[in-house]
Amino acid sequence: MAEALLEVSRLSRRFGAVDALKEVDFNVTAGEVHALIGPNGAGKTTFIHHVSGALQPDSGRIRFAGHDVTTLSMHRRVSAGMARSYQITNIFPGLSALDNVALAVQGRNDAGSSFRFWRPVGREAALFEEAKGYLEQVGLQGKDGAAAGMLSHGEQRALELAMVLATRPKLLLLDEPMAGTGPEESARMVELIEQLARRVTILLVEHDMAAVFRLADRISVLVNGQLICTGTPEEVRNDAAVRRAYLGDHL
Repeated sequence: MAEALLEVSRLSRRFGAVDALKEVDFNVTAGEVHALIGPNGAGKTTFIHHVSGALQPDSGRIRFAGHDVTTLSMHRRVSAGMARSYQITNIFPGLSALDNVALAVQGRNDAGSSFRFWRPVGREAALFEEAKGYLEQVGLQGKDGAAAGMLSHGEQRALELAMVLATRPKLLLLDEPMAGTGPEESARMVELIEQLARRVTILLVEHDMAAVFRLADRISVLVNGQLICTGTPEEVRNDAAVRRAYLGDHL
């Protein structure tokens, strides 16, 4: 059996009187696409916040690549190989697509002297050549000089993925990558995620059930802060408790 790249044990978090997460046990196996689904307010984004380091749990433990990262900051988790995209696209709209990705490459190498000033980086051909490679991986070849803010919504989502890939992640956290996209853009995003899944482990949070059942090797279902089921797509689809709590409204 493949080893667990991400291991979450008894993770809990309260906001006032609300149990956002209740002793959640969860793991992502190296090489898989593991989807986390559930109704609105189930705690999915809260869970991703904890995995990425944006929030700290009240109790529980998070291990990544064999190391306890429960108290590590977001940037230290990125350095360890964990990268995240957001529900709302997070780019620099006034910069070109290439410059956006170049900044991500530069940030990964922030120990080097070039990180201190933008002008020296402009002379580093290797940095921009690497950035172009990430644009090509997400289907944005030919968009190097386009202002990020002028790209279509789907292209901006792809650009954000290119920036995430520039960190060279071992685990990619995708928080609703299809949010706000039309049918054609969603289809292109699904194809892109399929391509990425050949190279990187993915934890996917998504409301598009057609995309989830096409992409996921395993699916976990979160309802009211509790994990009620984990299994293959077919096992989850046929689980009576899951259908009552969530999938009955989607299938």
